[in-house]
Amino acid sequence: MRAILVREFGGPEVMHLDDVPALEAGPGQVLVTIRAAGVNPVDAYVRTGTYPQKPALPYTPGFDGAGEVAAVGGDVVSVKSGDRVYIANDNLGTPRTGTYAQQALCAATQLHRLPPNASFAQGAALGVPYVTAYRALIVRAGARPGETVLVHGASGGVGIAAVQFARAQGMRVIGTAGSDRGMQLVREQGAEVVVSHKEPEYTSAIMKATDGRGADVILEMAAHLNLDKDLAMLARFGRVVVVGNRGRVEIDPRATMARDAAILGLTLFNATWADLGVVHAAIVAGLANGTLKPVVGRELPLADAASAHEAVMKSGALGKIVLIP
Repeated sequence: MRAILVREFGGPEVMHLDDVPALEAGPGQVLVTIRAAGVNPVDAYVRTGTYPQKPALPYTPGFDGAGEVAAVGGDVVSVKSGDRVYIANDNLGTPRTGTYAQQALCAATQLHRLPPNASFAQGAALGVPYVTAYRALIVRAGARPGETVLVHGASGGVGIAAVQFARAQGMRVIGTAGSDRGMQLVREQGAEVVVSHKEPEYTSAIMKATDGRGADVILEMAAHLNLDKDLAMLARFGRVVVVGNRGRVEIDPRATMARDAAILGLTLFNATWADLGVVHAAIVAGLANGTLKPVVGRELPLADAASAHEAVMKSGALGKIVLIP
């Protein structure tokens, strides 16, 4: 079997495509033939060795993927050979092999039905981005139908998922992106107003679009750049959820006081078992009824994992990057 192996922590160049021993499903395990593996920024953070969750070396990267059940071990009754599934973390500390490979061993709790109208590449775009978006929007922010949601950085994997969830829940969506292609993509997902966050007066455009009221909820993908500006764009009782951040930022706390505003942190790995059960039910239903349509921006061969990691860390990503074994 071919798989990406990381034998030492470091830059993208530490990932190598190698031959590894074939996997077999033991009791309680499911062997999945990987048709597509999702590439996330968290994969790159883990690879550097600086992330709080550090795997034992050597390891195969990848939290997300999609494919077909190849074999099931004893006591597994929820899936059977041939089922189409997507793979996502179950937050139970359950060990499994990485998805940057031709096959992966999973627990049944990490597998979810992939409806026939969704491709494997789309299935690989679900785990981290869509669970993160749902938790940020619904669980942490408590966003409700009729509220105005600003997705700051809406053209990436999490941003697109957030726009789709918000529209399906009856919210008004404002999205930002950094390029004409990105802005068009965000419009296609259902955002009512789209602005370029590279324009000097973009905050004024957002306030004008809300008649000076501001947004009820802001999902922020780059808090180190935008958090102080976000606070000035909130409505009364507004909430900012910090989804992504790459450094320190100075803010004026007074901007939160008159609004009774809240700044909420988020990490996917704090999701409870109950959270995950709800969000995956929503994902599967949304895929089946067509309200959720993951956007795959690039498909690369497994051997190009290093290039995929470089690309996922650059700004201006359009949709999801996936690896094809």
